This record gives sequence, structure tokens and C-alpha cells, in this order.
Amino acid sequence: MAGTDTEISALNRRAREHAAALAAVRSGMETVIIGQQAVIEQVLAAVLAGGHALLEGVPGIAKTLTVSTLAHCLDCTFARIQFTPDLLPADITGTRIYDRHTAAFRTIQGPIFHQIILADEVNRAPPKVQSALLEAMQEGQVTIQGETYPLPRPFFVLATQNPLESEGTYPLPEAQLDRFMLKIRMEYPTLDEEVAILDRFTAGDQPDTPAPVLDAPGVAELQSFVRSVYADPGVKRYAAQLVDATRHPAEYGLDLGPMIASGASPRASLALLLCGKAHAVLAGRGYVVPDDIRALAPAVLRHRVLLTFEAEADDLTSEEIVRKILAVVEVP
Repeated sequence: MAGTDTEISALNRRAREHAAALAAVRSGMETVIIGQQAVIEQVLAAVLAGGHALLEGVPGIAKTLTVSTLAHCLDCTFARIQFTPDLLPADITGTRIYDRHTAAFRTIQGPIFHQIILADEVNRAPPKVQSALLEAMQEGQVTIQGETYPLPRPFFVLATQNPLESEGTYPLPEAQLDRFMLKIRMEYPTLDEEVAILDRFTAGDQPDTPAPVLDAPGVAELQSFVRSVYADPGVKRYAAQLVDATRHPAEYGLDLGPMIASGASPRASLALLLCGKAHAVLAGRGYVVPDDIRALAPAVLRHRVLLTFEAEADDLTSEEIVRKILAVVEVP
């Protein structure tokens, strides 16, 4: 394990090199996306950490545009799947058909066989489709009529959903929500940002499509480097304590027991540390500091803390619980 001054210095040098490439990706996205800097940073953190992300926001707030712009900046194969109530698992994974010319069955691969998947309005698909997507997200493979096929690497599912509408939707099961490394909230733009949006998208000249900055091997190299970023044992313990506080709040002086039906799983601890490492690389550092963990904690934990009916009756949100935990758990 890295830990000496020389090793950390070498990690810092490599992190600065990678941060320069990531800054180019960020700049490319910002030529199209106005504002939403925190969202862009969180999406990039998910990509670096090798996880999937769920983007939630009202219609027209550029969720789909954010993902498609990222796909342009990364020279990876890309597919958009529009989720609808009549979607079938085979529409995603593919199917086997009989070829009369060869007198044999052959496999037609579905759109899931791409490196970046935009699952648009993911909560509109029925449970069978959710199950097919779950296998792809967790195992990196799909099963077509009993045959298993690996998915290309790197592989990301970047899903979107609208929190306002419930008619015609299928709430994502907790098991699937837990597979999303981050749940990213997209907020309304500020007034100045909205004026800039009007200037950019109502003029005769539309913004240019950003040029690719990183290819698939480059993304894979970044993911490998992120895992080598140094994390002090105290920082690891801090990440674990934040997750543990969602399960045993009383041990941290929080009277939240009646409000939490289920705390975050160990997958949250892994996601928190990996996202902290990714955040460090985005900042050009080869080591993690507590602020890296704190920066991504809301996005990592907000969808993993399940509330009781009592909490919902009091209009308490998981976001508020995470904020209370961040306020009381001692920072190393």
C-alpha cells in the first residue's frame, strides 16, 4: 500500500496529469451545459469510480443532454434507451432469431451492448425490464435465452428519472437503487444561468458538439489509477463511520432511530471511498482527504437510507438525515 512521501508524490504527479485530461472533458461538457458544475463533477466521479449514476430532476433541466454530452466527450460507444411501459427485456438485451439462410439460430444483440447507456426515464419500465437492467449493472453481463454474454468495458448506466410524475411509473426497487453508485439531484439553474441558456440556445448558431477527449482505454486507465489513490486509515474509518451512523444513529448522539427503516449497505462504504478517490483525482491529488468524502456523501447515501412512515409523516427526507450525520460524525 502506498503511504511513503515518495509514493504519494508519485501519485500526485500522475493525478495532476489525469486532472488535466479531466479538465478538458469538463470544459467540453460546459460548452453545452450551462451551470450544473456540481452535477458534471459528480457524473465524472461516477465514471472514474466505475459506477452507475441516477440523475433525478424535473423535465427540461438537461438530464438527457448532460449524459449525451458526456458520451461525446468520451470516445466510447453510446446508446440511448427510452424506457416506456411497453418495453420488453429483449428490447434491451437482444434476442435469438432463426436464420433461414444458415438454418441456425443467431443472436441479435440489443442496445445494452454499448459502453455508455442512457436509460432515459428508467422508472417507466416494468419490473421484468428492471431485472434485465439489474443483471447488466451488477454483473456486467446479460442473459439471452439461457446464454450469457459479457458487456463491453468500460460499462456505465447513466439513468434519468422525473421525481414529479407517478402515473405510469414503476418505482425502482431498493435492490436496484443500491446498484447506482450515485443519485445525483439536478436543480433549477440560477437566473443568470437561465439567461445564458436563452442566449446560447435561441441564437442562430447552436453550440458545437464537443470533441472526444478520452477514449475507452484512457477511461479504463483512469479507473485503475483511481483505485490506487492513497487513503489514510483514518479517512477510511471516517467513510465507514458515516455509513454506520445510518444504521446506529444513537451511537453518534442522533435521535433518528424511529426515522430510519434501514441504513445504508456495505456497498455504500465502498462507493463512498471510491468516489472520494475519484474526487481527489479531479482535484489533481493522489491522496484522499475528508472533504473528498464529504463532497460526495449526499449523492452516495441519499438513495440508500430508507425512511419509516413516521419520518415521511414528519416530512423528513433522507437528505436531511445525511446532513445531520455529516454534522455530528467527527472529521479526522
